[in-house]
Amino acid sequence: MLNAEIAAPSRFVGPGGALAVVLTVALIGGLDLHRAVTNPYSLRRTISEYALGPQKWVFDVGVLLLAAGSVAILVALVRAGVARWWSPGAVAMALWSAGLTLVVLFPKHNWAMGGPSASGTVHRVASVLAFLSLPVAALLLSRPWLRSAAWGAHARRVFALGWLSVLALSPLVYALLVDASGGTAWWRVFPLGYVERVLVLVEVVAVLAAGSWAIAVGKRPRVA
Repeated sequence: MLNAEIAAPSRFVGPGGALAVVLTVALIGGLDLHRAVTNPYSLRRTISEYALGPQKWVFDVGVLLLAAGSVAILVALVRAGVARWWSPGAVAMALWSAGLTLVVLFPKHNWAMGGPSASGTVHRVASVLAFLSLPVAALLLSRPWLRSAAWGAHARRVFALGWLSVLALSPLVYALLVDASGGTAWWRVFPLGYVERVLVLVEVVAVLAAGSWAIAVGKRPRVA
């Protein structure tokens, strides 16, 4: 009886995590939609710019919901036996959530006030940590299950989105290489805001695919 009582709430962990990610899409997407209508050119700026204005609370809540939702999805997958806590994929997913949390705790530096700043440096490193960790998490969590009869479709979807995230990340890597070679400053190689939005969109969709998987495994007995 006690095990049944414990199992019942645990079934809501995956759906709760997926819902948190959907709310993130609604909040940040709403900010972008408003900006696209009122001042489309400003979309060239990074998403983190919202934290420097009156919409800071919307940005902060949205990113923290994404971090919390990702953790909930990971918990659901681990509890179902799809992953282990200290597996590389689970660690990468945890680093993604940690990076997102640090992005909120250490806002982007406002260059209009001079700089640089310690907060801005931590923010930049945390952003890179998050962007790099999610593709790794998607690829490693899904790879063992690609041929599974039960979870193969979910795993292949997450795996494909992991590679798509790598592809979306490649323009930023190229820009950094151009900068390191003494060429154009990396933030000027491409319209950074556009590139970042494509990357974030793909990575959030990958998290939602993992969320769909977590919802599915919550409806079945634990994987051996």
